[in-house]
Amino acid sequence: MTVDTIIGSAVGAAVKQLYGIDAAPNTLVPQPTRKEFEGNLTIVVFPWVKAARKAPEAVGKEIGDYLLEHEPAVERYNVVKGFLNLVIRPTVWSQVLASVAADADYGFRTATDGSPLVMVEYSSPNTNKPLHLGHVRNNLLGYSLAEILKACGNRVVKTNIVNDRGIHICKSMLAWQKWHNGETPESLGVKGDHLIGDCYVDFDKHYKAEVSAMMEADKTLSKEAAEAASPLMAEARDMLRRWEAKDPEIRGLWEMMNNWVYAGFDQTYKRMGVDFDKIYYESQTYLEGKEKVLEGLEKGIMYRKDDGSVWADLTDAGLDHKLLLRADGTSVYMTQDIGTAKLRFADFPIDRMIYVVGNEQNYHFQVLSLLLDRLGFKWGKDLVHFSYGMVELPEGKMKSREGTVVDADDLMAEMVATAREVAVEQGRSEGMTDAEIDEIAEIVGLGALKYFLLKVDPRKNMTFNPKESIDFNGNTGPFIQYSYARIRSVVRRAAEQGYVIGDYSAVEPGEKETALIQRLASLPQLIAEAGRSYSPALIANYAYDLAKEYNQFYHDCPILREDDAAKRSLRLALSEVTARTIKATLGLLGIRVPERM
Repeated sequence: MTVDTIIGSAVGAAVKQLYGIDAAPNTLVPQPTRKEFEGNLTIVVFPWVKAARKAPEAVGKEIGDYLLEHEPAVERYNVVKGFLNLVIRPTVWSQVLASVAADADYGFRTATDGSPLVMVEYSSPNTNKPLHLGHVRNNLLGYSLAEILKACGNRVVKTNIVNDRGIHICKSMLAWQKWHNGETPESLGVKGDHLIGDCYVDFDKHYKAEVSAMMEADKTLSKEAAEAASPLMAEARDMLRRWEAKDPEIRGLWEMMNNWVYAGFDQTYKRMGVDFDKIYYESQTYLEGKEKVLEGLEKGIMYRKDDGSVWADLTDAGLDHKLLLRADGTSVYMTQDIGTAKLRFADFPIDRMIYVVGNEQNYHFQVLSLLLDRLGFKWGKDLVHFSYGMVELPEGKMKSREGTVVDADDLMAEMVATAREVAVEQGRSEGMTDAEIDEIAEIVGLGALKYFLLKVDPRKNMTFNPKESIDFNGNTGPFIQYSYARIRSVVRRAAEQGYVIGDYSAVEPGEKETALIQRLASLPQLIAEAGRSYSPALIANYAYDLAKEYNQFYHDCPILREDDAAKRSLRLALSEVTARTIKATLGLLGIRVPERM
């Protein structure tokens, strides 16, 4: 039993006794008392004012008096309008700490065979370019969301759908044939995804130059007409048709170049610290989607136009008519998504499907949800589009065709290098070997990147500033990591001095200690809320608040210099549980912690 449940249960009994009301459970959950008022927990009494036929202050006083008489955990109370502020008996907090300390997985629920199965899709890269900053936010959000949902007691499958077919893929392939003279990742000493990304940029440059030359040669030619008549684009389209027809030469080239990209992606994912349980490929799903659409056509769910194209009429749901198969029978993105859903449903008994995709695709997922529901997928109607905002740099937006994106590999390398420089400049690396410095720089640099991207409400657009993220002060990953390392240093020194944690049940924690215990005890509710609202930002900011709270406690409350063994035991226990909780919560964000800094 937590203090929250003890108080909630006692308030429920009070309301029943005083007013004959069976209070709704959601009205019995106490809130932390605001700092400007005395108290630890606050009960809002407004839900019972009407039934009691009394002023809010009177209701608060009656419930407060009842609790003083019947609940030993309550030491005193005060009423501010309709808010009943409760002061919890100090020794109760010592018991709470002992209970939290005894549970190594406190706040985390374990899934059972009967737990809901949630599939989380994230990453969704194209094989014509390397992962960039936008992909980094997507991957970190998806991975973190999956870990949070696990912590809430769900079975979770992490999945990735790779866009490995289409005209953009053919552009890179054609550019490699024309201008890269048989280059390979090995011959150049580069990652495969970087080589293919260079090919994609090269195609765009030559294509733009060709269009400009055509317009220069014929002044009457519009840009649109020149683009439509481009021989280079015609070659790319022909390559796509040959791919669709399973031309052995084109398919062989496609497989070779895609494998280069997959090897590059794997390296990036590994360094980023994300993984997947199952990877799907659009080259394998688009035909499945076509089959499902034709099945829907037979059932009258879709209709065919005179030109042979297949559509869905969604106007009865306030949407429009949606193209699913072109006149030539080829698939569109929506068809591919239907095919992917079909395969996933065959592979896993999914209860909930979550797509981690940017907010520019909001309408797409409205349509997809409706179509999947009409095609008989039980989770279709309730699919979740985890819609997140775009990430930009202080300099503005990124454009992959122009080669102005921030490469994920370069970004991670830069963050690690910066962390190393800062550590050396600030004297944090003294007494360490080069290998130790490199390891800590890796942990801190990537931790800074991840935390900066995850602490923001995912629904909001954001600007990523590398310089701000690496700061050891303020709401940053390095600050939290340093706080963890500081605690671990305290615990090590305690062990060196022969201190062990003894009985502290009779200790009355002070204000700073109580605040820290209360924060630690709130972890289950925090994780549950992060799962309900799909918000890694809640976890990130909890970790920051916890680190900040510990630093205030550390400043005001001596630990190793405390002569009273019971008090010292409580403070050491507080330190150990705080370190454990920081490590666990940052782990939900995919952030590691160093044992020393």
